[in-house]
Amino acid sequence: MQFLIISHAEHKVSNGKTYSYAPYVREMNLWLKYVDSVTIIAPKIKESINAIDIPYEHRNLKLQKIPGIQFRSLLSSFSSILETPYILFVLFKECLRADHIHLRCPGNIGLLGCIVQIFFPKTIKTAKYAGNWDPKAKQPLSYKLQKWILTNTFLTKNIQVLVYGEWGNQSKNIKSFFTATYHSSEIKQFVKKDYSGILNFVFAGSLVQGKRPIFAIQIMEALQKQGIEVRLDIFGEGILKSELLDYIQTNQLKSIVKIHGNQSMEVIKNALKKAHFSILPSKSEGWPKAIAEGMFFGVIPFATEVSCVPFMLDYGNRGVLIKADLNHDLRIIMNIFEDISELETMSKNAMMWSQLYTLDQFESDIVKMLK
Repeated sequence: MQFLIISHAEHKVSNGKTYSYAPYVREMNLWLKYVDSVTIIAPKIKESINAIDIPYEHRNLKLQKIPGIQFRSLLSSFSSILETPYILFVLFKECLRADHIHLRCPGNIGLLGCIVQIFFPKTIKTAKYAGNWDPKAKQPLSYKLQKWILTNTFLTKNIQVLVYGEWGNQSKNIKSFFTATYHSSEIKQFVKKDYSGILNFVFAGSLVQGKRPIFAIQIMEALQKQGIEVRLDIFGEGILKSELLDYIQTNQLKSIVKIHGNQSMEVIKNALKKAHFSILPSKSEGWPKAIAEGMFFGVIPFATEVSCVPFMLDYGNRGVLIKADLNHDLRIIMNIFEDISELETMSKNAMMWSQLYTLDQFESDIVKMLK
C-alpha cells in the first residue's frame, strides 16, 4: 500500500531521518506499521531537533516538501497565494499515486488537501480532524470550510473522518475517535494520593494565548494567597514564554511556578505520576492529550468546557470544569479542596476512564480502517 499523508505540521530532516512534533508522529507511526511505502507532503524547516521532536519509523518514507501557508501579515498572505498553485499541483500528483490518502486537519494545507481529494472519489481516504468538532464552536472560516467539505458525502467519498467526541446529526463519513499515549502494560492499580501537603499541578501545552497559561499561573497565585501550598510545573514553549517569566518574577512566584520548556514524554510522564492536578484553561481544544495523560495516573484535571472536554471529565465526575474566570474558578476549587473523599473519587474515576483508551486499542482501530 502506498500511503500518502497531507499535513501542515512542520518537518525536519537530520541524519537521514524525518522528524516532527512527537505526539503527531507517535500516532502516525502506528499507521505506518501496516503500509508498504509512505509519502509525506508537508512544510520542511531548517531547525535543530529538540525534545518535542521524534522520527518517523519506516524504511520506505519520502518527504515531499512544500511551502507553509500563513496569512499573518500582508507579505505572508501574498506569498502564500502565489505558492498555492504549486502546492495544489504537488498534492494532485501524489494523490494520483496513492492507494490511501490521509488528511491531517484542520489547517491551511489540510484545506487544500480537502479540495484535492474531491477529485479522487475511488481512492480510500481517512481524515484526522484534530481540532474542535463542536458544531456550535466559533472557528475560523477555513476550519468551517474543511468541516463542510468533509461532512459533504457528495464531495467527499470513500472516507472516514475521525473526530473527537460524539456529536449528533452527523453524516455517515464521521467517526467518533480518540487518541492515546500509554500501553495497557502501563496500567497500574489505583492508589490514593495524599492531598494534605503541597498540591502539585501540571500544565502541558504551547505557551500561546489560546491555551491561557497566564491564567494557570494566576490560579496558583490566588491559591497561595488563600494559604494553600501549591506547585505548578509548566511544560511547553511558545511566544508567551518571556511574558510568563516576567509575571513570575514580578509577582515573586519563583518558589511555586517553574517553566521547564519542551521535555520528553518520559519527563512529563514522571511529573504526572507525582502530580495531584493538571490545569488546561484553553479557549479551544480537540482531544486534549495533556488531560487524558494525567488522568491515566489519577491526576484530576481542571479544564474549560470546550469541545469534548465535558465528556472527558464526565461533566464534573472525573474532573473540574472551569470557566477561566479567576473569582468563579477559585471558589469552585476551594470548595472541592474541602472534601478529600470527593477528590479521591474524582481521581479514581479519572484513572479508570483514561485507562480504557490505550495505544493497544488505538492501534487495533487503525488496523480496521486500513483493511
